[in-house]
Amino acid sequence: MPALGFGTWRAPNEEVEKALNEALEAGYRHIDTAPVYLNEKTIGNVLKEWLDAGRLTREELFIVTKLPPHGTRAATVEKFLRRSLDDLQLEYVDLYHVHVPFTVPEVDGPFLMDDNGDIMLETTTDHVALWKAMEEVQKAGLARNIGLSNFNQRQIQRILDNCQIKPANLQIENHIYLQQPELVKFCKANGITVTAYSPLGSKGIEKLLNREVPDLLDNPAVKEIAAKLGRSCAQVLLRHLLQRGISTIPKSTNPRRLRENIALFDFELDDADMVRLNALDQSIRICDFAFFPGITKHPEFPFATESA
Repeated sequence: MPALGFGTWRAPNEEVEKALNEALEAGYRHIDTAPVYLNEKTIGNVLKEWLDAGRLTREELFIVTKLPPHGTRAATVEKFLRRSLDDLQLEYVDLYHVHVPFTVPEVDGPFLMDDNGDIMLETTTDHVALWKAMEEVQKAGLARNIGLSNFNQRQIQRILDNCQIKPANLQIENHIYLQQPELVKFCKANGITVTAYSPLGSKGIEKLLNREVPDLLDNPAVKEIAAKLGRSCAQVLLRHLLQRGISTIPKSTNPRRLRENIALFDFELDDADMVRLNALDQSIRICDFAFFPGITKHPEFPFATESA
């Protein structure tokens, strides 16, 4: 898996088509998406154009998608993966994640809400049975690797205790204000690679969350290190993750920033810079699923205790 990928969350179709073309031109080969991002069909169209034109081979790409919250049950794993493969116009994905550890009722449209405005829950989530179904789609060649997203350490251990194929990767929110060192250490000890989403802090989801979120790019230490190195603040934040042994999938639709974000492999942060950035951890979670009202009532809500 390429250590630096292109994230597509909150990239609507009209933006993602242009941005993905720019990303592929810039050298991105690791592309991350999901059904709930509502852009898999557009991504599939772009990939098909590049592949049909011989500008890329399938082997050069590393495509990641996810089992959605309304598909988090053993009986629907293959159906939802095949739906994603149809939309992406691919025969397999390189990595298939369970997007979240909780389940909501299956729908073909917006998630169901109750009379109180809370999301309706399906509380019989069975991670052991679910993972066995994930193993089956890997054995069938529909996914080259299988992994988890937004699972906490307790939930991952349950799968490790009951699996034939270990999760290859864990995708979690990770940045200078939420470094989750114990969870990262746990994954590395168990041979699970870690991918950071929202590595630059996701300022754009304030309206979705209905609250302010911290601006990582405006942190004084980050700005000083960037000025010293002649790099952007974003490059410093992304390089920090790479040097911690974490892959990352920043999202941008700006061509200049896209190219800036991938230009990370010709410089390093020194030990003093790493110590300074490590010290910024404040356990501030931005993507706490507040846009799923009532989700904290689900028994598998992963952030109920910060063993997450």
